[in-house]
Amino acid sequence: MRETLAEWRPAIDDAIADFLPRDVDTEYLESFFGDPTYEYDPAGIQRALSDPIWDLLDRGGKRWRAVLFLVFVDAFGEDPAEYLPYACIPEILHNGTIIVDDVEDEASMRRGEPALHHIYGEDVALNAGNAMYFLPLKILARDPGNLPAETRLAAYEMLIDELNRTHLGQGMDICWHNEREVRVSLDEYLEMCACKTGCLGRIVARLAAIITDQPEAVERHAAAYAELTSVAFQIGDDILDVEHSLGRAGDFGKEFGNDVREGKKTLMVIHAIEASDPDDANRLEEILEADTNTDEEVLEALSMLEATRSVEYARERALGLAEQARAHVDALDVESEAAEQLTEFTGFVVERDV
Repeated sequence: MRETLAEWRPAIDDAIADFLPRDVDTEYLESFFGDPTYEYDPAGIQRALSDPIWDLLDRGGKRWRAVLFLVFVDAFGEDPAEYLPYACIPEILHNGTIIVDDVEDEASMRRGEPALHHIYGEDVALNAGNAMYFLPLKILARDPGNLPAETRLAAYEMLIDELNRTHLGQGMDICWHNEREVRVSLDEYLEMCACKTGCLGRIVARLAAIITDQPEAVERHAAAYAELTSVAFQIGDDILDVEHSLGRAGDFGKEFGNDVREGKKTLMVIHAIEASDPDDANRLEEILEADTNTDEEVLEALSMLEATRSVEYARERALGLAEQARAHVDALDVESEAAEQLTEFTGFVVERDV
């Protein structure tokens, strides 16, 4: 899977650059957005949109959502290269959510460098992030695959539906980490992940199914696979934050103890609260609720997650979700090579070390 990601990433970045060039000029703005009523300011748009967006994209990221889209297209019997522009849709959306999330979470770092709002300001970062929710719709409007009108309409409706659900998930997450008490149930946490992270995965799968004209049952199984895989990815991401902070993972590109400092109610925190005695549970809630934490307090919280075996619990849950995802691969009834790629991918998102 790492080889597949490495193989496709340059082509994906080139496709994004064709759609959203690094250097903005009047010709591009007029061809993409239409003639101005008065006059565009290419230099201003360059600094406020293109520069921050490409700053984030150039920092890395695995492009796994775009690659998974292409894997699905291949599994559905079509040439992935012909649908490469559509792979940009979930990738641009994902990076837009990152920019907005970092502002809302008051994050310090992203992919090993200062979060964009610390470089460009919150106003520019929020505008760029929000623009990335809407820019991908232009890909469907430009219709590089010459899709039937009803197919493009189905894709539009799917994107609107799933993007609305991502904001439900983000809303729950924001509310929880602004509360002192850890009152979140396991099912509520998983629903938050299914909305916030899972919906982007569902977009990947459903878009591939829609534009290749798959039956409804195929779209449903592909979406379930992608949602379960995405939730497993989110849990794996939370585990990496803990292991990175304890010095057991590679360069994760985030601040030491990032999730503890942000007061996030992760699956590990929920489990640790339930498994701890009242005094320890109250202390963990106190650390998570604090506006700022010392490194010693962060390590204290992480030690509680270790003592309650919450990391191991979260990993087991992630692996269980990955196994459920594989069952939907079997239901897709695709060729063995494509099925193997999809199955390998579920393991990659849980067991990766960066």
